[in-house]
Amino acid sequence: MTLFLLFPGQGSQKPGMAKDLVEAFPEARLAFESADTALGTKLSAVCFDGPADELTLTHNAQPALLTHGAAVWAVVRASIARRVVGAAGHSLGEFSAYHAAGALPLEDAVRLVRRRGELMYETGVHVPGAMAAILGALQRPIEAICHEASARGVCVPANYNTTEQIVISGEVVAVEFAIELAKLAGAKRALRLPVSGAFHSPLMQPAAVGLDEALRAADWGDPVVPVWSNVTGESVGNAATARDLLLRQLTSPVRWVDVVRNVAARFPGTTFVEMGPGAVLSGLVKRLAPDCSSVPCGTVAEVEALLKR
Repeated sequence: MTLFLLFPGQGSQKPGMAKDLVEAFPEARLAFESADTALGTKLSAVCFDGPADELTLTHNAQPALLTHGAAVWAVVRASIARRVVGAAGHSLGEFSAYHAAGALPLEDAVRLVRRRGELMYETGVHVPGAMAAILGALQRPIEAICHEASARGVCVPANYNTTEQIVISGEVVAVEFAIELAKLAGAKRALRLPVSGAFHSPLMQPAAVGLDEALRAADWGDPVVPVWSNVTGESVGNAATARDLLLRQLTSPVRWVDVVRNVAARFPGTTFVEMGPGAVLSGLVKRLAPDCSSVPCGTVAEVEALLKR
């Protein structure tokens, strides 16, 4: 049985995340201690005890999720690495995937995503924007809806999570207009998301210079297993391409439908393993690749269940 690693993006964080892992496994404890040292702050305390509003801040949520994923991987790596054929992550999770694939040391990865979170938050403050989830089958393409809404400002698709779950991003007035257009086009639900900026849209461009510098400052190596890119939906096998695509990811849509379906076509019957808190990506896999299985792996109980497979 082959395994494919998945790492969740921002929004999956929650107070108490990874606390049971750290108490049960020395490898997990070491991962969080390394993250705390790299950042010069007690990220672990925010993860374990909250408060939720502090953990949700972009510059905390991103390294928190990466460290949780890294901790899980540290615990199970020796047992499952030989069966792992690749990795992918949703938005922030793509950085976690490169760490698991051996392309980024944990300390560099944590510092990199902390800087990414800071840059995205700062950009959202200076260039206000919004995101909205559009749910259900539409009578017209989401691209056409965004194009019409763009008459009032920037509005683009940001996350293709499933064919009937798409997130849009852009200027507030344009996104709100797109919400109304989506409802007219048959959306079951269309609602604003509680985010600090217009992520994965051209409004994030001011953060690109700083992110490029942070990407180049990290100690990169080529991944030992391929990582599937959010930008292209295809596999990446070298560090230079990884850095380029992670920079482009900042202002490009997350093509998660393409990622999951391309992986499922390349590795029929593989088991997707979601490493981190929650089971959001596992749920998406069930809708996008029903012939593949998916399991969450973020708690002690879930780790023990995976190791028995």
